[in-house]
Amino acid sequence: TLFKPEGRMDLQGGNALSEKMASVVPQPEQFWVIDLQKVDFMDSSGLVSLVKGLKAARQSNCRLFLCNVAAPVRLVLELTHLDSVFEIVNTYEDVLSIIENQKLAVAG
Repeated sequence: TLFKPEGRMDLQGGNALSEKMASVVPQPEQFWVIDLQKVDFMDSSGLVSLVKGLKAARQSNCRLFLCNVAAPVRLVLELTHLDSVFEIVNTYEDVLSIIENQKLAVAG
């Protein structure tokens, strides 16, 4: 499942992402990807929505990735030490590669 928030991840943007994520019916071992390519600002409200999403994903035995994290957003994640909590990859294609490698490992 791919989420692509845009603009500011503040109270309004964070709530919009939380609503989208809450509308997804999680399936075990599903992959959730939050593509932050078009997010240029994040505050504590945006962080809360990401943490809620991670919690929901983990409770449903899903895996959540962040990709295309811009420098200002990455700085917020680093300052709050959340960069060590989330699986952060450079691009969406990197996520697809990880998923494919995991499928190959399971099949093999």
